[in-house]
Amino acid sequence: MDGTILVADDDRTIRTVLTQALTRAGCKVHATSSLTTLMRWVGEGKGDVVITDVVMPDGNGLEMLPKISEDRPGLPVIVISAQNTIMTAIQAAEAEAYDYLPKPFDLPDLMKRTGKALEQKRRVPAASQTEGERPDELPLVGRTPAMQALYRLVARVMNTDLPVLISGESGTGKSLIAKEIHDFSDRRTLPFVVVNVADLNNLEGPVRVLAKAKGGTILFDEIGDIDDEIQARIVRMMDNPGEHNPRFMATSQSNLGDAMEKGTVRQDLYYRLNGATVHVPSLRERVDDIALLVEHFLAKSERDGSPVRVFSEDAMEMFRAYSWPGNVRQLENAVRRLVLTARAEEISQAEAEAVLGSQPQVGPLLGGEDTEKLTAAVGRHLRRYFDLHGNMLPPAGLYARILREIELPLIEIALDATGGNQAKCADLLGINRNTLRKKITDLDIHVTRRRKLM
Repeated sequence: MDGTILVADDDRTIRTVLTQALTRAGCKVHATSSLTTLMRWVGEGKGDVVITDVVMPDGNGLEMLPKISEDRPGLPVIVISAQNTIMTAIQAAEAEAYDYLPKPFDLPDLMKRTGKALEQKRRVPAASQTEGERPDELPLVGRTPAMQALYRLVARVMNTDLPVLISGESGTGKSLIAKEIHDFSDRRTLPFVVVNVADLNNLEGPVRVLAKAKGGTILFDEIGDIDDEIQARIVRMMDNPGEHNPRFMATSQSNLGDAMEKGTVRQDLYYRLNGATVHVPSLRERVDDIALLVEHFLAKSERDGSPVRVFSEDAMEMFRAYSWPGNVRQLENAVRRLVLTARAEEISQAEAEAVLGSQPQVGPLLGGEDTEKLTAAVGRHLRRYFDLHGNMLPPAGLYARILREIELPLIEIALDATGGNQAKCADLLGINRNTLRKKITDLDIHVTRRRKLM
């Protein structure tokens, strides 16, 4: 790479790492912990690319983007932030940032994006949007790669006129995503109309829906459950939207591509709706966001007047280990129940276990018929795990995650079988005793009160 990079971050370690990496790549680097200094450099004409944090001691990096655009049109700005919510991604997009990365970021990825920014000119800033009040916080939170990819995609499609198809399991927040796309778009002052089968049961239904939308957004909820006659009316509605020309969106739990091949979804409807596809990940695809979501729901309950609650480490681990077939909606209901029923401020493992014991389960990792070989059982469940993700790959770190899921019950059962005797257990497993002790610590296995299995 060849160019001058301006880095603004109040974290000295990040400034050092970026300075060293960019210098090794052939760039000149000016690094500062002050937005005031950054803006002075920009005003002096320094820099070919800006990399800036959001929350700084002397201001907000996002709020500086319009000024940078005014002073230096075409200067690419890459925003990095620990505020990993959809709000940050949307604000970065609205402020016309060249790119946005959440912290902790992948350094090679940031270097690659910086290289592209040096090669490309930033697009001409769009006309300023209508001012309006925005919420300070959105319920769509997550630091995992799956959620960060979702945030960036939502920000990109927000102000396009393309139809949007939002897919995902029940409880993931598909309708919420649709509402946020509308609320942060240029159509935010116009109606957001959710359409179900009853609204289109007669021939006058589409006309009434279009009149109600007035050029805003029309959302078809669970489009895959609508029969062929209603689907045909939707096609005609989209082909003849009238003078207001609203934006169309649809949600679906099922894979509409597969449904089209099976003949349950019309081909003409599928291709009209599939302008941009947004997949909302399940909790199984973002396990590391569970603790963040729990904290969010606890804080929400506290603001609503409920008692202050915190999760014990064991209780949180139980929530992380559960499969959550009902996704975020199910998680919120479980947290709300614990807030009301917990006996003390700290929610215990036993209380979490009692709540999860009444919840439905996705099949365990190991299982199957008694005659099924272990290898076949594991293979079957792993294949099912991959299938659950559709056309997407599971989250990174699969090898270690699967080994842990197999290793944990294996060691626990072996300890039970040997009455908690670690020497016998190590011999049974065929591993060194020190290795067993380390695994017990790493896997947080409680070795007290073990009994020998009869």
